[in-house]
Amino acid sequence: MALVRVALPVAAHHLFDYWLPDGLAVQPGSVVIAKLARRRLAGVVTDLIDASDVAPEHLSPIAEVVSSIPALPDDVRELARFASEYYQAPIGLCYAHLLPPLAVPRRARCRPAATVYARAWTLNDEQRAAFGVVLRQRNTFSPSLLQGITGSGKTEVYLAAAAEIIAAGEQALFLVPEINLTPQLADRIAAALPNAQIAVLHSRLASGERHRQWMAAATGAAQLVVGTRLAVFAPMPKLKLIIVDEEHDASFKQQEGVRYHARDLAVYRARLRALPVVLGSATPSLESFAQSERGRYRKVTLTRRAGIHATLPRVRLVSNRDPASIEGIGAALQKAMAARLARGEQTLLFVNRRGFAPSLLCAACLWKAMCPRCDARLVVHRDDARLACHHCGYATAIVVACPECGNQDLLPVGFGTQRLEAAVARLHPSARIVRVDRDSTRRKGSFDAMREAISDGDADILIGTQMLAKGHDFPRLTLVGVLGADNALYSAEFRATESLFALLEQVAGRAGRGVQEGEVLVQTDFADHPVYRALIDHDYAGFARTLLAERATLGLPPYSHLALLSAEAKREPSVGFFLAAAVQQGRALAALLEVECEIYPAVPATLPRRADRFRAQVLVQSASRRDLQLMLKRWRGELESIDARTVRWNLDVDPLGFA
Repeated sequence: MALVRVALPVAAHHLFDYWLPDGLAVQPGSVVIAKLARRRLAGVVTDLIDASDVAPEHLSPIAEVVSSIPALPDDVRELARFASEYYQAPIGLCYAHLLPPLAVPRRARCRPAATVYARAWTLNDEQRAAFGVVLRQRNTFSPSLLQGITGSGKTEVYLAAAAEIIAAGEQALFLVPEINLTPQLADRIAAALPNAQIAVLHSRLASGERHRQWMAAATGAAQLVVGTRLAVFAPMPKLKLIIVDEEHDASFKQQEGVRYHARDLAVYRARLRALPVVLGSATPSLESFAQSERGRYRKVTLTRRAGIHATLPRVRLVSNRDPASIEGIGAALQKAMAARLARGEQTLLFVNRRGFAPSLLCAACLWKAMCPRCDARLVVHRDDARLACHHCGYATAIVVACPECGNQDLLPVGFGTQRLEAAVARLHPSARIVRVDRDSTRRKGSFDAMREAISDGDADILIGTQMLAKGHDFPRLTLVGVLGADNALYSAEFRATESLFALLEQVAGRAGRGVQEGEVLVQTDFADHPVYRALIDHDYAGFARTLLAERATLGLPPYSHLALLSAEAKREPSVGFFLAAAVQQGRALAALLEVECEIYPAVPATLPRRADRFRAQVLVQSASRRDLQLMLKRWRGELESIDARTVRWNLDVDPLGFA
């Protein structure tokens, strides 16, 4: 009796054995349908085995081989195995990332891949040098950090490299952080490589379309695959180049289920396939920057903007407490906006808060509108007259009187995109205003329509969140005004200033990308803060080296390695019991294994209660990645033995923050 071992998409840390009926042929990587209890599940054959620890009478047969899907190649199966081990995730859930939706799509009308020749790209001297470094070792694992200022033409370098790979009959993978960037990038690539067969992969595609795009990648028909983090798992038999754009972006980190980081998996996959991988950013993550400083990544820099007349914008710091301010817009910013309107140029007002105001306050008794399900304030949404929680989705009508004292003088405190939109409309009634945030772009195609209107010059003032901070090129945009940036300086997150500088440099980079010079006004109470001083000089490298020195002193990443054990339950004592037992077990294990792992006492999460569940966490820190991994593997098994059935918990390896 032929036996096979199968990875099934369930939360188990083991594989399942089945017997193979006569007439069914499989190999490692074959996609099969197998029964588990009463369910029929799609799984992946990992091994052909001679014997099983399960008694023969308890083994079930493979129900079906999905012959329409090609067998998954070695590199993606090894990628799933590595993700399971490193991120302490169920092996079957990791393998599930390799599969497309199994709904049978309509027959795809795929044109045959045409020959794409490596044309003579119009690159400046810096771009040509970067292109040469990226492809210097075509068949060798060679990671490069492409650090280019905003507007320096990193995408042109990516496309020139991809064209060279495609012209040789091979495939390239292009990862981007945001779904909203993929249509714009795909259009740009299609214009630059008109004969290339391009597949686009992201989570918002309908099942049938995602299946078709996945098959194009897996069969080798797609010469270039553009996608978000899930595309790192796409089978590509002729893969010869991986590009990770905006590699610093937190969106590459999966925050639920298998908590992988697509950038790091991209580097691991490049090592498996012995091919070049390019990590690109104007503001690289400190982890990648440190790797380039150590010489483990080749550093490639683009120091000037690609446009002949384009220069980096001038940054000015202005007071955040201007008595002449109108709804948070100070006099200096008001004057600068009026000047741009008079010249027919565009302005971007950036505030990373949607809604009208972050909270509603009673002026008499200081009552605040709080979410009944979370330890969070309700956000005022004036457009649809509601109070909404941005953590759990709870919503209610705006109250007209204080429920504590009956006072009707309720004040919206702070400002969001809706409040800025209303203020700008009063200041400039004839201006064409476009607000871009999650609320205004919910309808399908709305964001694309807004971006097209901005590009066509049908907008004068843009008001938006970080959706507008990266990847967009609006030549008529010459002024960026930043409001509310100081909020990040109050954060307890150790990455807060790193993230703030990256965000500000990215949004500042939207200004002055055309012929006209750009200007950035940042309203702040802390003009002497190092993050703002570095922003004025656009000095990411100097700022990064300062942060790295601080991290080394404090023993924080990249000079140490972290894991976060988070737990939540409807009863607070249940969380406390579970984490207390977890800490005790972890410390005992660390002593037994003789590993250097510091396991800190449990503390409440940044948001202690969310969606009626109490939340707390335990931080584990080690200077040795090996020691941490050794301890986590054993600890995970111990955690599963704790009798806490009402508690949901997860391990996050290399967490980006503390939720």
